[in-house]
Amino acid sequence: MTEKLIRIEGLYKVFGSGGHKAIPYLQAGTDAAELLSAHGWSVALNNVSLHIRQGEIFVIVGLSGSGKSTLLRTLNRLIEPTAGEIFFENSALSALSAAELIDLRRRSMSMVFQSFALLPRRNVLDNVAFGLELSGVKAAARYQAALTALEQVGLAQVARHMPHQLSGGMQQRVGLARALLVNPPLLLMDEAFSALDPINRREMQSLLLRLQAEQQRTIVFVTHDIEEALRIGNRIAIMEHGRLVQTGTAEQLVNAPANAYVQRFFSGIDTSRYVLAESYADIYPATSAPGGSTHG
Repeated sequence: MTEKLIRIEGLYKVFGSGGHKAIPYLQAGTDAAELLSAHGWSVALNNVSLHIRQGEIFVIVGLSGSGKSTLLRTLNRLIEPTAGEIFFENSALSALSAAELIDLRRRSMSMVFQSFALLPRRNVLDNVAFGLELSGVKAAARYQAALTALEQVGLAQVARHMPHQLSGGMQQRVGLARALLVNPPLLLMDEAFSALDPINRREMQSLLLRLQAEQQRTIVFVTHDIEEALRIGNRIAIMEHGRLVQTGTAEQLVNAPANAYVQRFFSGIDTSRYVLAESYADIYPATSAPGGSTHG
């Protein structure tokens, strides 16, 4: 899992008229709140640089307004960056034409939203097959592929049901099946499980981990829930006010938080499984036992 599928360099997103004019101010260290007050520029991303490895689940965590969903949506240019660059498989997304971008999205990227986004007048099978229908795939082939995707998420038995007949958890499984249909190298998930009750949410997390173990694609997952991030993420990025505060494994973040903001995410939750032995060295110093051996 060492190859970089995505590379982000110096990414900014500023909403508001003439937002590109905010970049020099931000680069000079002007506070984003000042720019909003003086010019009406809302800074969503502020000089974000990171990479995402092939085959990992990369989780972006932050409070509301931290920029996490904006960052996710720049990865397929649903939101256009104001400055900076995103590379996918070493190709700059900004260099793609509209037609090339559409082709890239269809071929290499799928997205799962919090809202399920199912078509209410189409049955489950038609919802899953919809992307292939838009691509001109013949009915027999697209329905077979859709049924296979439904089998992967355990819903083949409800293929002819309508969306309103399904629970929230089942609807989100349909959304996941639709995203997996074209077997994309990159899966983008924006607060995908946030609307579910705790039981369904944990079941969806388990399903995602099982599918990842079987298929090993790259997943970028946005959440505000640090426990969800700890459970599913290979690496986690913490965002605050449009800035990337820290990136690392669960163990790295728990044992060496970059600042108090990162540390607060872990307040009140059990992180004992991620605490490394050396973190206790100052609290429980090693003692010499008779014979010179050391027990820690």
